[in-house]
Amino acid sequence: MIAARALKHTHTLGFYLIAVSQKKVMTSVAATTSSNPRGLHASASRAAAPGCPQRRLQRLTAVPGSSPRRVNDLLLLLLPDKASPSAGYGVPGSPGSRSNKHAVFFHGDIQNFQEEMSVQPEGSHWLSWSLEQVAMTLGQRFPEHHVWVVRASRMYLHKFSCYHNFVDSNMFGAPEHSTTYSQDHGAIYHLRSLLSHAMERANLPNPLQPHGGADSVPSDFSLTLVGFSKGCVVLNQMVYELPGARSDPELSHFVKSISDMYWLDGGHPGGSETWVTDKQVLKELAESGVTVHAHVTPYEVRDPMRAWVGREHGHFVKTLEEFGASPHQQMHFEDEPPSIENHFRVIQEF
Repeated sequence: MIAARALKHTHTLGFYLIAVSQKKVMTSVAATTSSNPRGLHASASRAAAPGCPQRRLQRLTAVPGSSPRRVNDLLLLLLPDKASPSAGYGVPGSPGSRSNKHAVFFHGDIQNFQEEMSVQPEGSHWLSWSLEQVAMTLGQRFPEHHVWVVRASRMYLHKFSCYHNFVDSNMFGAPEHSTTYSQDHGAIYHLRSLLSHAMERANLPNPLQPHGGADSVPSDFSLTLVGFSKGCVVLNQMVYELPGARSDPELSHFVKSISDMYWLDGGHPGGSETWVTDKQVLKELAESGVTVHAHVTPYEVRDPMRAWVGREHGHFVKTLEEFGASPHQQMHFEDEPPSIENHFRVIQEF
């Protein structure tokens, strides 16, 4: 039994743990890890249904983004190189054949690489939600995509995820969103550069280029973005940047490749802007053609001590609908007591 609790009355201090049962919600990663001089670690694990081929999990460390000093560690769950015809992979014309679909995940607090979580008193209780485990889960959710997990550039006190490379944040990871578009310092530009350099390091065919217009984005390239809990601050910042990025010839084609954005129980220790509520910004999102998904649990949107989260979520969905978008929304575990366990479980259920 975990004795720590979520500190709701002083939520500005961030994400803490509440008591939950000892039930395991996921199995441990059945993988081994090795390294090479390039900082790339690889492991093999099954992230598909029985009979499907193995997918390789790679770790890429200190990948540069929009500048050499702005680096992030990433996990990459690759699509299989070869497969039997019955699996549908590696067969010309099949969904898994030379796929250039990519799903990118931004994690929440506590979550980290498995070996780092295992030596932390709080993190060791949550190994079922390590970045490696999440990559495996997403591999099943997106079987035709390469899956990327972006680790926050800083983990304050080993538990507060801080996405400084994507959005200005305080030490606890509460964002200070910028509504002024900047190509050189924005979240969208950083993500594009990060993926480009990571694809090159992983030797993926037909990679995204870090700069340029239409010719720099492969014609079959598509992108799905998933934010969970604190990780949703990255998606929010990208939404603020959409108007400028869509009109920027260097980034417009990259933005057009974003097919879906998933907000999974967004939350952060700030007192507002958990969800984007600016009408003009949401109008741009509605007109962008991106399919919006909003999955929440009572833990975030029904907390009486943070009532603004539920109000902002409702405004986010309603405003998009008013502008003609049809966001996919779902409340998970609606009839169960709010808990961090269910907060994490939305990663499995969305």
